[in-house]
Amino acid sequence: MMTTEEKAKIGIAGLDDILAGGLHRKRVYLVEGQPGTGKTTLALQFLIEGRDRGERVLYFTLAESEEELRHSAASHGWSLDGIEVCQVIPADALLDDSQQQSLLYSSDLELGETTKAIFAKVEAFKPSRVVLDSLSEIRLLAQSSLRYRRQILAMKHRFSQIGTTVLLLDDMTSEALDKTVHSVAHGVFKLEELAQDYGPERRRLRILKYRGQRYRGGYHDFNLAHGGLVVFPALVAAEHKVRFGRDKVGSGINSLDNLLGGGLERGTSALVLGPAGAGKTLMTLTFVVAALKRGENAAIFAFDEDISLLAARAKSLGLDLTPWRENGQLQLLQVDAAELSPGEFAHRVRNSVEKHKASCVLIDSLNGYQLSMPEERYLILHMHELLTYLNRSGIVTFLTVAQHGLVGSAMQSPVDLTYLSDTVILLRYFEARGSVRRAVSVIKKRDGAHENTIRELRISSEGLEVGDALESFQGVLRGAPEFVGQQETLLGKTAS
Repeated sequence: MMTTEEKAKIGIAGLDDILAGGLHRKRVYLVEGQPGTGKTTLALQFLIEGRDRGERVLYFTLAESEEELRHSAASHGWSLDGIEVCQVIPADALLDDSQQQSLLYSSDLELGETTKAIFAKVEAFKPSRVVLDSLSEIRLLAQSSLRYRRQILAMKHRFSQIGTTVLLLDDMTSEALDKTVHSVAHGVFKLEELAQDYGPERRRLRILKYRGQRYRGGYHDFNLAHGGLVVFPALVAAEHKVRFGRDKVGSGINSLDNLLGGGLERGTSALVLGPAGAGKTLMTLTFVVAALKRGENAAIFAFDEDISLLAARAKSLGLDLTPWRENGQLQLLQVDAAELSPGEFAHRVRNSVEKHKASCVLIDSLNGYQLSMPEERYLILHMHELLTYLNRSGIVTFLTVAQHGLVGSAMQSPVDLTYLSDTVILLRYFEARGSVRRAVSVIKKRDGAHENTIRELRISSEGLEVGDALESFQGVLRGAPEFVGQQETLLGKTAS
């Protein structure tokens, strides 16, 4: 037997989380949004959840036929068995032109007949959950804001007497600026659909009001797909904290670990900057494979490269990812920036950490992640929360950024996250005796000391090799090196 204090779960895990467990019972809630935003789907999930819990549930449809409603449910693989569907339409006499009266507006009769039918059904059926779809029809029949408000108050009072939890749906087609129900409803939820210049539309929701209840404010991304709404609550890093040791983890390459002062501490992030082809992905994969060899789990989110090509390229460089994928230690996940919202991406990262138990996460690259932002100025805020969450969870995080340009001082980064990252590794091309070579240096490390040297980096079928400090060169980082020594020592060639 349910108690009155028990909340009515909506049946959408992310939305119930945003609402701190669901809806207070015996209250009226407003769900508003333009047509196509997912209001009916949300309402059906709310009723299906109640039905599955043994409650009596009722759906009033004023604009959509019962057949259309059942067809919509079937498209998600749902059956409406056990859900009472009541199609409210004007009385036949009111639809007959010969019965129209000149002294009384037909809307007065229609409103009276409609509300009378709704109240009669509710009192006879005594449901614990009700959906009324939609308020636009009631608003049009009321004709004035005063009559409309009185009608809504009457409904609220009658529903409260019976002890019903009610969702009122409003498609905002009649009076988009009418806030009458906002002041009457116990809570107001708004669903939005945003059209992009490229790619599919994005959807998000916001809780505008919820009396006597703390909830997660701001916008939350959600998807409307087969199976209903999937809501991704905005990530709040302050809510997550895990105890972990601050031990150092290495790459398995002594010279690279020495450059980093012995390795990277757990609960820190490392940003690898450099031009295309400089070895950013390979360097980060080296750390990932080292974690896998230690028996840890890891996750790779590939924005820029097909995961099959990434795995093949890694194998050709001595890093075979296949065994780790097959035994479940490694998650190699393809991310389509045009299809994925920032909220869904953060949700996937959380799943890798909390369910897959990944201790090492690679995001390759932030250039692709930036493209998934609806507005670029929010990238820093999203990354700040995500990195803080990963750091507080004891994860070693690697991020790559491809800089525009290949050589010279004109190279620029599309996004500057160097101040957010705990460690910044810089890769560069430089020329020596008619050949193009690579250099690596650590320009920032918050936790502990690191070398200030610039070392040569070589990529071969054996993987990465880090050489000695380039003491005989000057200007390597700006892409215009000068040989200033008496002797140069380079990987694979020594000349005097």
